[in-house]
Amino acid sequence: MLPVIYRFTFDTGLSRVLLYLAAIGLVVYAAFNGWRNATGPEGKDGKPTDPTPDDRRNRAITYALFGAGLAVFGLYYALPELPVLGRGKNEGIPIHTYGVMIGLGFITAVTVSAWLAQREWPGKVGTLRRDQIFDLAFYVFIGGIVGSRVLFIMVNWKDYAANPGKIFDLGGGLVFYGGLIGAALASVWYCRRNGIEFFRLADLAIPTVSLGQAFGRLGCFSAGCCWGDITTHARAPFAVEFPGKGALNLFGGAAGTPSLAFSSQSDGNTETRWVVETTGQVSAQAVDGAVRISEWASTHQHTLPVHPTQLYESLGQIILFATLLTARRWRRFHGQIFAIWLMCYAVLRTSVELFRGDLERGTLHGLIDSVPTGVWWNISTSQFISLVMFSFGAYLLVKNLREVRAQPPVDLAALTASPQT
Repeated sequence: MLPVIYRFTFDTGLSRVLLYLAAIGLVVYAAFNGWRNATGPEGKDGKPTDPTPDDRRNRAITYALFGAGLAVFGLYYALPELPVLGRGKNEGIPIHTYGVMIGLGFITAVTVSAWLAQREWPGKVGTLRRDQIFDLAFYVFIGGIVGSRVLFIMVNWKDYAANPGKIFDLGGGLVFYGGLIGAALASVWYCRRNGIEFFRLADLAIPTVSLGQAFGRLGCFSAGCCWGDITTHARAPFAVEFPGKGALNLFGGAAGTPSLAFSSQSDGNTETRWVVETTGQVSAQAVDGAVRISEWASTHQHTLPVHPTQLYESLGQIILFATLLTARRWRRFHGQIFAIWLMCYAVLRTSVELFRGDLERGTLHGLIDSVPTGVWWNISTSQFISLVMFSFGAYLLVKNLREVRAQPPVDLAALTASPQT
């Protein structure tokens, strides 16, 4: 559990000059990569053509704008004041373990997808598809960030309705399912624009989503988000306790950032429940032997023992990745692996949700006031999306398997028979 690896600060003039030079370098590097990785459209024969100067220029501009956006955000976050923009957040640049793991997972998923794409399509078309995967990664990244943020706002719409300004808070939360939906929409758009069969691409790319998410959940564990339900070490020997203000960085210094689980449990405004420490029993009202969760966490400066749900899902995602990557060789139609992933991940996520304890993930009651809080069908938002996703995957699987079975068998004897003379 390491929320922050290290925090860079910019208190001197020299350090700020170096930061500005790094920002300029980021924009230049992004533009160069856009120019270098530009691809031309497919020719009439389906083979790639060389990019024109306009193709390279447009790609370089697109990448440069993206790099400039990242650079401006970094400067705003790190410095106390910026030219034109005014006051910044003066937070320095903390290297969060969560961000590192998310980035590592994304890069790994894209790299494996590109390798699989080159094997999926033969010859020069495979080389083109590999390059297009790297191009698609840009749009998937944007779609994923926007989608995950939008779903988080929808899940917590009551809070944002009371304070609309929080919508533009760059430090707000993200939701995986929203990112998945946003990335999928971006992929459908890109495939249509470039003449790629979406389901064929999805079959090779979707297992790598599990690979990336396995890294991402390790990041969640380090940050202490998406934490599990309260338990005891006697009931769950592998239960964990997330640190508070005493969290350390990689070098043993003060991280300056408590785990999100501790911040949530110690917040008396939102965490109003009670717990019997010896049994882990949580109740909405005081019972014999119970203490307020927020008071207990604030006193001990760490959370109560909770299920490491992040590790549960990370392990499940690794198994899902390996299984579906192997199953690709036996697929009978394009989209089969995609459909199976939708169903399997829905089951995995729903199962893990049973052990989740973070109130921030939202329930149907949070979306629809008419849903009572105490009924069994007041499931989490992610469980509801899982039901929809499982149903869609089952529909794709059954529909396409019926179509495959309805096709007439090929008479191989007729193909090998000698022609009549």
